[in-house]
Amino acid sequence: MAGSGRKKPPLVADKRYGKPKPAKKPATKAARKPTRKPTRKPARKPSRKPNRKLPALIAWPLAGISWVLRLIWRFTWKGGVVVALLLAMAVFYFSSTLPPLNELLDGRAKGSVTMLDRNDATFAWRGDRFGGIVTADTVAPAVKNAVVATEDKRFYRHFGLSPRGIASAVRINLSEGRGPLSGHGGSTLTQQVAKLLCLGVPYDPAAWDSEAAYERDCRQGSLWRKLKEAVYAMALEVKYSKDDILTIYLNRAFLGSGSFGFEAASQRYFGHSAAQASVAEAAMMAGMLTAPTRFAPTNNLQRSQDRAETVLKLMFEQGFISATDRAAAVAAPATLSPAAQARAGGYFADWVMGEGPDFLTRDTTEDVIIRTTLDQDIQRAAEAAMKWVFENKVREGSKAQAAIVVMSADGAVRAMVGGRQTKVTGAFNRATQAKRQTGSAFKPFVYGVALDLGYTWDSFIEDAPLTINIPGSGPWSPRNYTGEYKGTVTLTEALRHSLNTPAVRLSEAVGRENVRTAAASFGIESDLALGPALALGASESSLLEMTGAYAGILNGGSSVTPYGLIDLRLMGDEAPLMTQSGGIGERVISPQAAEQLIFMMHDVVQNGTGQRARLDGREAAGKTGTTQAARDAWFLGFTADYVAGVWMGYDDNTPLKGVTGGGLPADIWHETMTRVHADLPATPLPMIRPAPDRITTPAPQTAPRPVTPGGNIRGEDVILDVLRSILGLGNN
Repeated sequence: MAGSGRKKPPLVADKRYGKPKPAKKPATKAARKPTRKPTRKPARKPSRKPNRKLPALIAWPLAGISWVLRLIWRFTWKGGVVVALLLAMAVFYFSSTLPPLNELLDGRAKGSVTMLDRNDATFAWRGDRFGGIVTADTVAPAVKNAVVATEDKRFYRHFGLSPRGIASAVRINLSEGRGPLSGHGGSTLTQQVAKLLCLGVPYDPAAWDSEAAYERDCRQGSLWRKLKEAVYAMALEVKYSKDDILTIYLNRAFLGSGSFGFEAASQRYFGHSAAQASVAEAAMMAGMLTAPTRFAPTNNLQRSQDRAETVLKLMFEQGFISATDRAAAVAAPATLSPAAQARAGGYFADWVMGEGPDFLTRDTTEDVIIRTTLDQDIQRAAEAAMKWVFENKVREGSKAQAAIVVMSADGAVRAMVGGRQTKVTGAFNRATQAKRQTGSAFKPFVYGVALDLGYTWDSFIEDAPLTINIPGSGPWSPRNYTGEYKGTVTLTEALRHSLNTPAVRLSEAVGRENVRTAAASFGIESDLALGPALALGASESSLLEMTGAYAGILNGGSSVTPYGLIDLRLMGDEAPLMTQSGGIGERVISPQAAEQLIFMMHDVVQNGTGQRARLDGREAAGKTGTTQAARDAWFLGFTADYVAGVWMGYDDNTPLKGVTGGGLPADIWHETMTRVHADLPATPLPMIRPAPDRITTPAPQTAPRPVTPGGNIRGEDVILDVLRSILGLGNN
């Protein structure tokens, strides 16, 4: 190429934008068809709508609204994040403060008292009873299902709160004319547990006026409280499982009659554990959750059974029971156990609660078991006797009241009826709380003192008009009930006919102070009258005191303290904290005097004012008592086995019409003791047994004791009486 001699063309770059000239192509035999270049459609320019401006009156408000909405959205999602964080922190905080599960199952501030009768059968409960721990696994499945069906059917599907339930509750409240948060709360079962736990705030006696005030604060329905409750409920869901939460509820829910938890309620109403509860019993207990006192079967069994049918319907609709199970439970509804149905010894149980130390009875924080002297058969006999007499011998509509006490000779109280309404708790107890004048029922203590000082059952005394000058009051003249006088009579005759002037003469002869001392020693603790009317029962006493005093006569003249508590122990302990073995105390009169007095009182029942109390085929002794204007009527007496006292009157001291101690009170006593002794063999009374001819026509061997103006027997006569007794002279 170097030697070609041809000149090279200069190197020139192609024009950047100009069209290059086509290169010359060699000629071909046949000319090619020119290729057509694809034509591109020119890009269409976007069409622009004309920019129409809105009027300022519209544009400015729209712009403001848009700005506000953007601001709200910005704050909403940011605020939502903050609220969610705060809520999570609150839930975490509460959940971290929750104690172990077993510390939440017994939330009572007070303990309970369970009472057993003389045969160790439960008959009464007092205080806040907790029957023991049950869990969602150990309780009968029917109980668990009944609670869920009644209280929270979505329990196992929510996280502590139920928006649907809250919305439904608000709708119902508004439709019924209440505020959105008043009435139905839409609370889940978890929220109810939060309330039962009082949001983790324990009861502090120093911080609250009463436990009731504390509970009211726990149940308040303010918006702030509900918000805290919701947070606490979610914390519970974080800390515990669903079954744990249900376990807390099963143990802390109040179910009426002092029962806290389903175990206590099942034992209280049905006499067995909640693990053994039937479908009908589970429905009845779950039905009480809305209103425990109203739907308690001990208050109204029929109402409780009707409520249980509603629960059974809910259980069926939610698939917890079959149609067959529902029909069977409706056909055979739950009923009370014999102990719960009897509700025996309400007055007696209240009395025992008052007799024991408060820190182990009324104010106990422990669960206490008390064995008592109550005999439920005797209790039922006394209640039936009172009911029969009032239904058959008292005019309809009468407001008169009565009381009965039955005890053994050592003072062990076997039955107590404090009024015509027997199925009560905390009612006024006329057997222990009413202090009434005793009337002639007091006279045996006058005669007992005289017999102890040397008089005998057939000693003579004068029944004649008597006037005693009482310093500061003037002359006082007692009269017999009939207004008649019998002249010289024996002590037995005087007591048989309940003559007043002989009793006063005898009291003045032996000394009022001796009579007062003997009566007080026999257990009459009330203030005794100071004047001569003491012999006629002008003093006031309770039926329990009088019955205990008569028990002292039966046991041979020793004092008696009525008692109902045998021993007391804490639940779960074997050794008792306190015991009571008997109520017999010091001797008041001699056994010989007591035997004569029992004979004289037996004569009252056989031939005197107490004949309506006579028992067929069984010896009985007693004394009638009627106070001034018949405001009180008494009959007290005994057999060899039991002592019983009956009082009758009006609570407002209205006089009884046509009633004396030998009338309706003697009838009640007769009906009571007939039932009490139905299955007992006849046992003779511990009394003297004079020859029959001496009882009817005694030979006078001693002159009537003269009474000095001061009212005391002359000293030489006392000495002579003692000598006669020692040497076997005179009456016997």
